[in-house]
Amino acid sequence: MFARTLFLAPPLRRTVFAATTPRLLTSSTATAATVARAAQPFSQLWRARPTATAVSAAVSAASLQQQQVRGMKVRSSVKKLCDGCKSVRRKGKRYVYIICSKNPKHKQR
Repeated sequence: MFARTLFLAPPLRRTVFAATTPRLLTSSTATAATVARAAQPFSQLWRARPTATAVSAAVSAASLQQQQVRGMKVRSSVKKLCDGCKSVRRKGKRYVYIICSKNPKHKQR
């Protein structure tokens, strides 16, 4: 029975690419956006897509809002690299941290 329903269905070209047909308008799954998109020619659909410059501008705007937070260098032996570096043990834990007030790149664990 399933094979018979495949043969009774209208061709894909007529349903998808045709302008608004009564069958498409009466379908319960069709929305107003689907009907509007089906009525537009392909040249207008192509222009409606965002361009590469618009996408890259949106990505760069999002990256400007988020700034990088520096992590720590993880080493087996930590060293004070300048006179602003201090060794710190956090709440009695076993690791010794180096924090620096002058250069944030000197943070180590």
